[in-house]
Amino acid sequence: MRLSRLLGRTRKEAPADAELESHRLLARAGYIVRSGSGIYTLTPLGLRVLRRVEAVVREELDAIGAQEVLLPLVQPAEAWQRTGRYETIDDSLLRFSDRTGHPHVLAMTHEEAATSLVAEFVDSYRQLPLLVYQIQLKFRDEARPRGGLIRLREFVMKDAYSFHDSQEDLGRCYAEVAAAYRRIFKRLDLPVLEVLSGSGMMGGRLSHEYMLASPRGEDRLLTCTCGYASNSESAAHPARAGQAGPRAALCRIETPHAHTIAALCAQLGCPPETTLKSVFFAAQDATVLALVRGDREVCPEKLQRLLGAPVRALSAEESRARGLVVGYAGPVGLVLLGPLQIVLDHDLAGAEGLVAGANDEGWHLLGVSAARDVHADLVGDIALAREGDPCPACGAPLALSRGIELGNIFQLGTRYSAPLGAIATGADGRAAPLVMGSYGIGITRLLAALVEQHHDDQGILWPRAAAPYPLHLVAAGETEDVLKASEDLYASLGPQAVLYDDRPISAGMKFKDADLLGMPLRVTIGARSLRAGGAEIRPRRGGEPEIVPLAEAVCTLRRLAEAPMDAQ
Repeated sequence: MRLSRLLGRTRKEAPADAELESHRLLARAGYIVRSGSGIYTLTPLGLRVLRRVEAVVREELDAIGAQEVLLPLVQPAEAWQRTGRYETIDDSLLRFSDRTGHPHVLAMTHEEAATSLVAEFVDSYRQLPLLVYQIQLKFRDEARPRGGLIRLREFVMKDAYSFHDSQEDLGRCYAEVAAAYRRIFKRLDLPVLEVLSGSGMMGGRLSHEYMLASPRGEDRLLTCTCGYASNSESAAHPARAGQAGPRAALCRIETPHAHTIAALCAQLGCPPETTLKSVFFAAQDATVLALVRGDREVCPEKLQRLLGAPVRALSAEESRARGLVVGYAGPVGLVLLGPLQIVLDHDLAGAEGLVAGANDEGWHLLGVSAARDVHADLVGDIALAREGDPCPACGAPLALSRGIELGNIFQLGTRYSAPLGAIATGADGRAAPLVMGSYGIGITRLLAALVEQHHDDQGILWPRAAAPYPLHLVAAGETEDVLKASEDLYASLGPQAVLYDDRPISAGMKFKDADLLGMPLRVTIGARSLRAGGAEIRPRRGGEPEIVPLAEAVCTLRRLAEAPMDAQ
């Protein structure tokens, strides 16, 4: 492709709102153009990278027997209503009605559509297992898009769905897809960390995420030298030994302006771990009171898994509307409008001598006993794990880092097949809902991750598997011999194999653009290279330049373009 004809151009300045290096470089190099908040256009160069990444993903999924489909982006609401997600997902799910008033959604994920498709054709265990996937646009109305391609509203995603007649068969496929993911990320030269994760709105019993370590990542990861890795929402928080204090009688104490744990502890001179933090959530038609020690935070993911239902935190206004005294609410003597569930963190089981809100403005209770005074409906691990907590595997302190999520896999069970009627007759003659798995990779996010991982001060360093072109040819001069040699080499290599900078600008500007654009190999033909005997070949990632005779240049460049980067 001739740069003089390419749609797009490089820029000296990055977008003013660019926080991540990938956003700055992709915009400056002309790979992406902002269309709106969280919405980007891919230029021809950007689209070539996307297609290269898609090809790697397709090859690895096809190799394990997956079948590609194309599911609708616009979906009638009925299936989402049957699974309950139409009502429980927040405003990130874009809902609308067509001209007849029929409700629809712009799909942010495709479990409902994939399950409905399989329900049309599968009715026997003999047709199983089945693994289908697609690569297509999705839309999520993100409240705070950021990072260029990292967090988008409109994005390209690979999502796959597997269907089985048993949990054991799902486990086999789950491991097979996980292995395919590891091959995909290895081919793209992305050193991901596989971590335990929560299932979130997807539901299910087991899930993992694939994280690229990054100090600017949104996800908090807890890792151990023994190999344990989890996001903070899924890491186990062990119950500490011992009690907060001796058992004592309840005592009201005036605590003016103590709306926070910090203010309460400052007034009473007590450590946070001796206080009881009350956090309220909405879950279906009930109010949920989640109780943790004052030095901890409630983890909504864990709470949701324990309850088996989606939850969302109540705002201060919603809390007051339900009869709560914000800042002074507690489990003792609490009276609410509507049903209430009390969930106690397992770290508090048996704790004595706690300080809790008295459900009265400006007052707290001393001497609260978890066993005597808190009538919990459920007890479990609902606190957010943090750095320094003991590793669940070996007991050593966990280390905190940050990462960018690139992919995820879920064991869904019958979360979608049961309500959507995806049922098959088993070998025993009984009909049962299919057991499902779900597997996602953010394709557009991979473009940003590749640049986050592979760049230097001059620009992008595309891995060979993702580079839009393997070669960048620079005509360094306007003399007849330079232009003829450059044109001859371009014609011999072909327009799909090389990006050819034929623009009538200085060689220095061409070299700067070549570094910014990031093709794996730069080939320069100029007066100096011709005097030295031919074309100069220089790897973008550094290394000594090599002069190759023009008669050997085509064969040499084709060989280098097809070789792994570590062999160059």
